[in-house]
Amino acid sequence: MNPSTALARVLVDELVRGGVRDAVVAPGSRSAPVALALVAAERAGVLRLHVRIDERTASFLALGLARASGRPVPVLTTSGTATAHLHAAVLEADVSGVPLLALTADRPPELRSTGANQTIEQPGLYGGAVRWAADVGVPEAGREAAQNRYWRSVVSRSLLAATGALSGDPGPVQLNLPFRDPLLPEEEPGPLEGPWAGRDAGAPWTAGVPAPAASGPVGDGPRTLVVAGDGPGAVGRAWAAGAAAAGWPVVAEPSGGAWTGDAVRGGALLLGVPAWLDAHRPDRVVVVGRPTLSRPVSALLADPRVRVETVTATPRWPDAGRSSALVTRAAPPAGPPSDPGWAAAWAGAGARVGSAVDALLDAAPAPTAARLARDVVAALPAGALLVLGSSTPVRDVDRLAVPRGDVTVLANRGVAGIDGTISTAVGAALAHGGPAVALLGDLTFLHDLQGLLTGEGEARPDLTVVVPDNDGGGIFAQLEPGRPAYARDYRRVFGTPHGRDLVAVAQALGWAATRVASPGELPDALARGGPRVVAIGTDQRAEADLAVALREAAAGALG
Repeated sequence: MNPSTALARVLVDELVRGGVRDAVVAPGSRSAPVALALVAAERAGVLRLHVRIDERTASFLALGLARASGRPVPVLTTSGTATAHLHAAVLEADVSGVPLLALTADRPPELRSTGANQTIEQPGLYGGAVRWAADVGVPEAGREAAQNRYWRSVVSRSLLAATGALSGDPGPVQLNLPFRDPLLPEEEPGPLEGPWAGRDAGAPWTAGVPAPAASGPVGDGPRTLVVAGDGPGAVGRAWAAGAAAAGWPVVAEPSGGAWTGDAVRGGALLLGVPAWLDAHRPDRVVVVGRPTLSRPVSALLADPRVRVETVTATPRWPDAGRSSALVTRAAPPAGPPSDPGWAAAWAGAGARVGSAVDALLDAAPAPTAARLARDVVAALPAGALLVLGSSTPVRDVDRLAVPRGDVTVLANRGVAGIDGTISTAVGAALAHGGPAVALLGDLTFLHDLQGLLTGEGEARPDLTVVVPDNDGGGIFAQLEPGRPAYARDYRRVFGTPHGRDLVAVAQALGWAATRVASPGELPDALARGGPRVVAIGTDQRAEADLAVALREAAAGALG
């Protein structure tokens, strides 16, 4: 084997030994040795390869695969600007703690800073967003045994860093891989043996002992509320169960695992009613995960009358209001409840608010994104996957849908960008392996159209993408830019109407697509399965007015 082929083969072999089962490739020349090694591993049946022609799409596909599976997923690019297109996904993986591996092929060091074609300074490209980065060095002939140890050690270290096995802090890693010619083997390489062998029995070169388990249960205390934000599903589910046993109400965002049947429906709406909150203000709030969706939740966490305790399993913890009095690795409580009436009061209030908003949504004369969010969640079969766009959809589900613990809900809430959401959903659906639905705004949909493009021979997901189409950036109509004072310039710089037929766009990219005229048509459209796009027209201004009416309905229900 020439040196480039040797590095590529050893790297892929060690990735598989370390638990990698999916990999994503964007085509290129300098990355050819690793691409060939990955496709050979797929032929051998040890991993599944996904190919995309666009690096940004490839990186978010890998992000979705890693987020849904919990396993590290590498994405391979060629050199130059191709590597820059991974940056947004790397940033999301950083804040969300997703084990994404950026394998960036590179020109050899002697070509850097020379004006050579397709050459930039790639080492350290992603700065502090990665848990670890290595400029692996150019493979050389005549140093087989030493390089085998080095390469396998580097790959093992990258996987341990990405999965947080030792740090408890998973996230992205970059391996920069400079190659000299020749890049391709002259003949099919043989097995990795002799100086190129790995550990016996398929073991990784370097294994890691998992981080210590959490400390003892969090103590009982005065009236306690659990606020659960975006985070690992297993952690959220454990805290939902513990809070139910302890008699603590849970206000949970949809994508953190704690959004189960015991969570308070419309918790953000409850917290936005001052009179009700004054009578039911918690003495202590335990924060699990990273809450980002609701201003009323943020206001509660900033209230000096409330003691905030933050539970974290990593060296990072959320504290946007700088109000945490305690940061702990405590486990969920085990009960029994000291005040059963405390949780019952929150559950009853959530039920009253739910009835009020249901009546308002059902009475709306035209389709709305708010009703669509509620109805999509209700229509999902048990065991389904739901991926939410980071603009209006995730907030509508948070406020209006009935929480469900029998579906998996994911969202890119790390940096909360709308980029790459289709690709994330496709990757998550492929890892999930069952029915999946993505609920995305129209701009989020248009932002990642390339994610719909799957090439010949590529796996196609059982994914239905539901798009409430209000012809632009409807969320801004519900925020400060939507106020009458800014009406003159709103349409151009915030509303941003696109005027596209989203059904025709989706069909042009090879997806079945349909437009439904009313919410009543939604269940049949979802039952057809994917890959499919379902669009429904809505109105920005009507949705902004409805958002105000929903808050008023919640206040009236708690009057």
